Amino acid sequence: MLTIANRMQRIQPFYVMDLLARARKLEAAGRSIIHMEIGEPDFITPQPIIDAGCAALAAGQTHYTPALGLPQLRQAIADHYQQKFAVNVAAERIVITPGASGALQLVLSILINPGEGVLMADPGYPCNRHFVELVGGDPIGIEVDRNSDYQLTTELVRQQWRSNCRAVLLASPSNPTGTLMPIDELRKLHQFLQQQGGILIVDEIYQGLIYDQAPTTALSIADDIFIINSFSKYFGMTGWRLGWLVAPEEAIEPIDRLAQNLFLAASTLSQYAALAAFSEESTTILELRRAEFGQRRDFLLTALREIGFSLPIKPQGAFYLYAGCHSLTESSSQFSNQLLEQAGVAITPGRDFGSNKPEQHMRFAYTTQQEKLEQGVERLQQFIQRNS
Repeated sequence: MLTIANRMQRIQPFYVMDLLARARKLEAAGRSIIHMEIGEPDFITPQPIIDAGCAALAAGQTHYTPALGLPQLRQAIADHYQQKFAVNVAAERIVITPGASGALQLVLSILINPGEGVLMADPGYPCNRHFVELVGGDPIGIEVDRNSDYQLTTELVRQQWRSNCRAVLLASPSNPTGTLMPIDELRKLHQFLQQQGGILIVDEIYQGLIYDQAPTTALSIADDIFIINSFSKYFGMTGWRLGWLVAPEEAIEPIDRLAQNLFLAASTLSQYAALAAFSEESTTILELRRAEFGQRRDFLLTALREIGFSLPIKPQGAFYLYAGCHSLTESSSQFSNQLLEQAGVAITPGRDFGSNKPEQHMRFAYTTQQEKLEQGVERLQQFIQRNS
């Protein structure tokens, strides 16, 4: 009989994938389904990026790159930080990875010993705690709510810090709540971690999708912060599987060594395509899309509040609304399943994002066009009226 490693008992599935599979099955049977469950932009990759990928393929760029990534792309990202944020980051500190997940795996693998704690927000992106489990660490969820804009604070981290704690992993903007950590609070948290000998890891993969203020980067605070970023969300390259990591200089050698062993290098074709991601032509397209996401957020936020969902905070970024549903149901999981079957609307129940009142929350992704969102809201309202 096959024996599976004990660690797999602590690695939970993406429950939303079961919901998605059911939604696809209903669609195949002829049902109309409004998708608000998956965090993937509905826009295809901008044409200049596609063209660059095609050109690279035609030119025979099909061989391995260095494990740390294509030098031209590492420099392009360094230039991006300088031009966008006035932050000077050496290209040698930038590592190209197979998606942001590859960057997280590298960072946690070189930093976390078995039994060491990593603090993170609950609710939060589920893979974060699973990657900590994978390296034998102790993922410690800190419950956050409207009082902190669903973000960690220095005081919350101080209260939970233990002798075995090694790092804090946070996301700004966050998944599933779309909220930001103010740069001043991030600075205070970094100072606290310096005093404790701890490490700060910041997920900035939704950095380009901020709607009411200018984006920032934690790299403006210090050089010893690990930054995770991606070409998936803002740049619309989900299927290209490409991300990047900015690390302190002394971490690059072990990261290089580990990357050689884990995946050798990120996709060569994707890296050449990503060289066009920072072009003026691509930026024009991406900024128009960002504006459309902002319009979708404003529509859906108002509509859900009117229906009866609790949304005390207006999210500043990403493309999610994490809505309280306690006045409508006692079980977001049951509500989501029934909503899909009866009304053809797919949303994500809270249990994917942690143990902080998951059955009282659900995540709406406004990653589908406005017309579909309006149809989804209408179906949702009718569903609630029928079941009230």
